[in-house]
Amino acid sequence: MKLLEFSERFPDEESCRHYLKDQREKFGIECKHCGCHHHYWDKSNNRWVCAKCGSGTTLTSGTVMHGSKLPLLYWFTAIHLLTSTKKTFSALEMQHQLGHKRYQPIWEMMHKLRSVMGMRDDRYSLSGSIELDEAFFTSENSDIEKKNEKLKAGAGSQRKSKVLVMIESTPIDDGEKKKGKKDRKPGHLKMKVLSNLKADTISEKAEEAISDTGKIIADKSKSHTGIDDKFKETKTIVIPPEQATKILPWVHTAISNAKSQLLDMYHGIKDEFLQNYLNEFCWKFNRHTFAEHLFDRLMVASVSYVSTFKHRVYGNINTPSCG
Repeated sequence: MKLLEFSERFPDEESCRHYLKDQREKFGIECKHCGCHHHYWDKSNNRWVCAKCGSGTTLTSGTVMHGSKLPLLYWFTAIHLLTSTKKTFSALEMQHQLGHKRYQPIWEMMHKLRSVMGMRDDRYSLSGSIELDEAFFTSENSDIEKKNEKLKAGAGSQRKSKVLVMIESTPIDDGEKKKGKKDRKPGHLKMKVLSNLKADTISEKAEEAISDTGKIIADKSKSHTGIDDKFKETKTIVIPPEQATKILPWVHTAISNAKSQLLDMYHGIKDEFLQNYLNEFCWKFNRHTFAEHLFDRLMVASVSYVSTFKHRVYGNINTPSCG
């Protein structure tokens, strides 16, 4: 959706309320007290009233906007700006665009939107041929910094967050192959932050994300021993570093693009927030063909889920390093 189209479609708070009401009624209102699906609209109080028990349901109850004191127009504008770029949008820039005095509510709004992106993608399981590997993202660890612990080197560093990367990867027929291009085409992508690289941890995350009919190809390592008998087919092979981008082309393309995007926008991401940024990257990757319809797609997620995002208040919350 172009900026002028958005401005014409949502010029004020009332237009946002009308759209949100229509979207919620489209998916149906369920009374949280008695489970009844029959309601009537109480215009004077901007809420639905259950036809059975008389309980009220507010316009934002059961949505990502639940409990927020920010105007609906802020939420709609944030959704528009987030879905208008292939990259990401910092909370600092969003605060500037909205002209809001305080950074924290905007930062929290952005993370809630990224949270429901992940919740929406969690509905779907990967299937078919799937590339699987781990990545290490540089992050800030608040607990380590507070304890003033000595930092480890390499992949085991406390400033390296471990991420399991899984992507559907289908071989291209010989007749469709193009010179200089990858011989596989990508499907859906999932990235999940790991607490450790133990085989049980990776196996659990993989089972949550992949259908049991999946056919896995991965590097041969101790971390992958737990997935051997979990799926229809698992092929683990020793992959020389120089062959990694050829054998697992789309996993490494996704990792490279995600790192580049996050480094371009942020100079410090706390490890506890990394999953939300990866949610946004994957959500956009998985919907790269939707183009003009991304606003409506994110709005569907926004009215379907209450964000589980919770945070502690940091002393440096007003700095852009928090995203």
